[in-house]
Amino acid sequence: MPFIAAIIGYITKRAAIEMMFRPLRFVGIWDPFLGWQGVVPRNSARMIRTSAQLITGKLIDPQEIADRLDPDEVARQIQGPLLMTIDEIARDVMERYHPQLWEMLPVLAQDLIIKQVQAGAPVMVRKIMHEIRTNIGEVLDVEQVAVNALERDKELLVRLTRDISRPEMSFIARCGIYFGFALGVVQTFVWALTREPLILPIFGATIGWITDWLAIKLVFFPRERRRILGVFPFQGVFQRRRLEVARQYGDLVAREVMTVPNIIDGILRGPKSDRLLTMIQRIVQKTVDEQASIAKPFVAVAVGTRRFQEMKHAAADKAMTYLDHTAMQAEPYASRALDIGNTIAEKMNRLTREEYEGLLRPAFRQDEWKLIAVGAAIGALVGELQVLLLLG
Repeated sequence: MPFIAAIIGYITKRAAIEMMFRPLRFVGIWDPFLGWQGVVPRNSARMIRTSAQLITGKLIDPQEIADRLDPDEVARQIQGPLLMTIDEIARDVMERYHPQLWEMLPVLAQDLIIKQVQAGAPVMVRKIMHEIRTNIGEVLDVEQVAVNALERDKELLVRLTRDISRPEMSFIARCGIYFGFALGVVQTFVWALTREPLILPIFGATIGWITDWLAIKLVFFPRERRRILGVFPFQGVFQRRRLEVARQYGDLVAREVMTVPNIIDGILRGPKSDRLLTMIQRIVQKTVDEQASIAKPFVAVAVGTRRFQEMKHAAADKAMTYLDHTAMQAEPYASRALDIGNTIAEKMNRLTREEYEGLLRPAFRQDEWKLIAVGAAIGALVGELQVLLLLG
C-alpha cells in the first residue's frame, strides 16, 4: 500500500503539472464544465497582462534602455542600406513626378542630386534618434510591446512559464512520491485494523489532495530561509533558485519578448507611433529641402513650387515604407547595446520576495484548487481500484 500510495502521489502530481500547460485550446463539449484547457493558456490574458506589467514596471526602464543607443553608431550601422534606400527613393520620385526632366538630365547631374540628398542622411538619423531618446515615453509603450509579443504566440507564454519553472515542476512530482509513501504507511495500518473498503478511496483522495496542496505551497514557501527543528535549512524551491531564475528569465525575455524587432515594431506601429511618424516625415522633408538646395531652383522652375512640395511629401511617405528594413540593419548593435537580458537579471535580484514570486505564482493562484481537486479525484479512483484488487 505505501508503494501504491507513492505511485498515486506521483501520478496525481504529473497530471496536475500537465494540466497546468495542456491542452493549449479547450478540449471537451461544454466550456468550461465538460472539458479542460490548460490553466496557463486559459488564463493567458490575465497572465500576459501581469507578466507585462512586471516586466515594464519593475524590470525595464524605457529611458534607461534608450539612452544606451549611440546615435552616431546607429547612423554608421545603417549607412549602407540607408544610402541605397535614398538613391532608390530619389530616382523613383523624380521619375514619377517629372520623368521627362529626369531623363533629360545627364547622369552626372542625376548622381549629383542624389549624392547631395544622401549627404544629409547621417544628420537625419541623428535627429531622429535624438527625438526618440528624448521622448521615448511618448513614442513607445513598452508594456504593449510585451503584451503584443505574448499574444501573438500563445505557446510563448506557456514556454516562458514552463521553462523557468521546470525544476519546481520536478520538485512537485518528487513530493508526490515522498508524501504519498508516508501517507500510505498510515493507510496500511488503518486498513489492517478496520478492513473497511471505503478506507482505500478515502485515503487515495486524501493523498492526492494533501500532496498536491503541500507540493504547490512548498514551491513558494517559506519565502525566507528557515531551519526545520532548528537544524535542517529549508526555503521554497522557487525562492531558493532566485539567481538562476533571474538569468534564465532575462535571457528568455530578451530572446522572445523584448527583442529589437518587437521594439522597432512598437515604435513604428504601437499606440504612440503617430507622433513619431509625423516627426520623421517632417525631418525627412526638411532634409530633402536642405540637401537639394543645389538643384532646387532648377527643379522648382521646371516642375513648379507646388509640385516640388508634393515631391518632398512623396519622398517622405516612401521613406516610411523602408523604416523597418533600414532600422533592422542595426539589430546586432542594438541588441548588444540594450543588453536587456542582463538588465532584467540584475533588476530581478532587487525585487522583494513577494514581487519575485509574482513571476510564477499567477500561474497557480487562481486555479490551483482545480489541480488539487483533480489530484484528489485521481487518488480516489486508484484507491477504488485497490479495493477491487484486494477484495476481487
